[in-house]
Amino acid sequence: MPRFSIVVPSHGVAGRLSLALDSVLAQSFGDFELIPVCDAPDAPTADVVAGYAERDSRMTPVHSPPSAGLAGARNTGLKAAVGGHVLFLDGDDVLVPGALAALDARLSAVGDVDVLYFEHERTPWWEGEPTNPAAPLLARTPDSAFSPGRAPQLTGVALPAWSAVYRRAFLTEQGLSFPGDHFTDVGFGGLVALRAERVAALRAVVVRHLLRRQGNRLGLPGEHHAELLDQTELVLTRAAEQELPADRLKPLFEQLFAAVLKTAAQPRRLTSERRAFFRRASALYRRHRPEGYRAPGGSVGVQHRLLASGAYAAFRSLRAANRTASRAAALLPRPRGLHTRLRYAAALRLPLDRNLVVYCAYWGRGYACNPAAIHAKARLLAPQLRSVFLVEPEAVGSVPPGVEHAVIGSRKYWQVLARAKYLVNNANFADAVVKRPGSVHLQTQHGTPLKTMGADQATYPVVAAATGSFAKLLARVDRWDYNLTSNRHSTEMWERAFPSAHETLEYGYPRNDVYCTASAEDVARVRKELGVPDGKKALLYAPTHRDYATGFETGLDLAEFCEAIGDDYVVLLRAHYFYDQGSSRSGGRIIDVTGHRSSEDVCLAADALITDYSSIMFDYANLDRPIVVYADDWDVYRETRGVYFDLMELPPGRVARTPEELAALFRDGSWADETATSLRAAFRERFCEFDDGRAAERVVRRVLLGEPPESIPPVIPLAERVPAPAAPLVRS
Repeated sequence: MPRFSIVVPSHGVAGRLSLALDSVLAQSFGDFELIPVCDAPDAPTADVVAGYAERDSRMTPVHSPPSAGLAGARNTGLKAAVGGHVLFLDGDDVLVPGALAALDARLSAVGDVDVLYFEHERTPWWEGEPTNPAAPLLARTPDSAFSPGRAPQLTGVALPAWSAVYRRAFLTEQGLSFPGDHFTDVGFGGLVALRAERVAALRAVVVRHLLRRQGNRLGLPGEHHAELLDQTELVLTRAAEQELPADRLKPLFEQLFAAVLKTAAQPRRLTSERRAFFRRASALYRRHRPEGYRAPGGSVGVQHRLLASGAYAAFRSLRAANRTASRAAALLPRPRGLHTRLRYAAALRLPLDRNLVVYCAYWGRGYACNPAAIHAKARLLAPQLRSVFLVEPEAVGSVPPGVEHAVIGSRKYWQVLARAKYLVNNANFADAVVKRPGSVHLQTQHGTPLKTMGADQATYPVVAAATGSFAKLLARVDRWDYNLTSNRHSTEMWERAFPSAHETLEYGYPRNDVYCTASAEDVARVRKELGVPDGKKALLYAPTHRDYATGFETGLDLAEFCEAIGDDYVVLLRAHYFYDQGSSRSGGRIIDVTGHRSSEDVCLAADALITDYSSIMFDYANLDRPIVVYADDWDVYRETRGVYFDLMELPPGRVARTPEELAALFRDGSWADETATSLRAAFRERFCEFDDGRAAERVVRRVLLGEPPESIPPVIPLAERVPAPAAPLVRS
């Protein structure tokens, strides 16, 4: 039997779960079993856990559906545990180095206690000093094991479940488990403290808890806040049945109602039935108030007295005074120009237009990418919706006939942004755009991340300097309601890079639908439009932007490359969209397609892709055509930009480091040999997970039509998809 069983629920923390697991597996004390609780065998976190389980026999994964909540996940892990003591660790927390050794030593010193409480560190996700809220509670405890009556402040309510280690036999004998769906720590901690007979404390930090930028899920608006009263009633009822002494009942009562008053004082948490919540809390307060109890002083005491008397109107007036000023500041529009601000402010007072959808792609560069694909599908599935595409003045000509548009900065632009219920973007709307209650913001993204993004860029000086204010960036992220991903890798990385309270939609990228729906005729049409000669193989060369370089540099002499590989090929040059303006770079067998509106069309026309670190490789892989990576400056790029995985270890095909190596791959045919095919298959398995040709439909049905998740078409397995055909190859 292992010394410790460590239960790690993992719902919604795929991006940080590896940090939690690593912190356990790296402990110097190794007598433990690690029990990660995943949503299902095919959940994002299950993929992470599977890799660890293959390498370490101490891993015992179990599954609990998301509908069971945190309580269900912990209870499932507890049932699977066989260790002498149980420790609960959240999936985005870590054990400090030496934590298990310290726990083992303390348990050996104090004997077989029911509960060993310890300190924890709350670490701000971005900046600020860590705090240790458990330290004051544990500072006044005896040095040896003690009965709970000797430390009445340890009610279990003020400490989370992961701030203690529990004797498993004690939990089993007392029939203790996590109650309810929400606020389960309140109920579990309180019941454990009531039942324990012998406890001890370790005055040292064991767990480092990450304070999420989006806050605790329990702080979000919703009907679940009524369950706080369920947990409060449960604990106080058990305390009454147990005839808890007054010196223990008073701190228990006070700590429970501190949490209740905190919720009652924040109306945004209670979306409905605020009066009912207050009335029930008031009844509980009067029923369980300890005899002779005196409310604390100050404003908290005023809240206690109003709750005790059931004075909801007075309580509401008290909180309204503080709320008015903050609400006015939050809704203050900030566009430049007095007339613009006034017009926008006036439009914000009008009702939302529930049939208006506003789209924008690449900061207004034109009708393109995921927003354009969603727009096209919405015209078919939701013709009742009015759609307006936002574009810069120079991009008006790229808007297809029949597509309504508004020029960025115009009066119409601010009007539709103020009134639209749905806002769809693959980048971000301007800082001045106000997120109105009831509006729905969909972030579609515009690629799978190889390079670091969002908050992860902060540690790379060159990129951070170009990014600007991360506070402003994350304020824009806070407006998102949904974020779209095309594979589990993206799900995990976006969670890290853009921490917020939005919902992730693993639906695939709508712009990539065409790779499963285009016909041979479509491919032939595009090749003709681009000027690809009949009988030639078209190689798409698509290098990415370098943050450390000024202007566009191909890094490859394309004329020399064409000369070296022979007459069978032409090169389609597509520079990064930062460089889509300016003179053409066409000449000889080089066709500059940088200015072509659709990168999807360009990919359809190409028989193979040559790229460096551009995210186009993830999209092109859906076509199951050869990909060659030209990585002449990989080490510099990795150090200055930062990457999420080593592309040299997981390439989508053959890799060349010099122009000579690249040309040789095409001269000897190894660009498309069995090794290249095998590498591409593994790459597709990982990164083409959700792109099955129906992504746009899923998005329209879920976001714009409001259909429930269970009615959305499931993703077609990769093995059952048929990519768009390549042009017939003509051998020299």
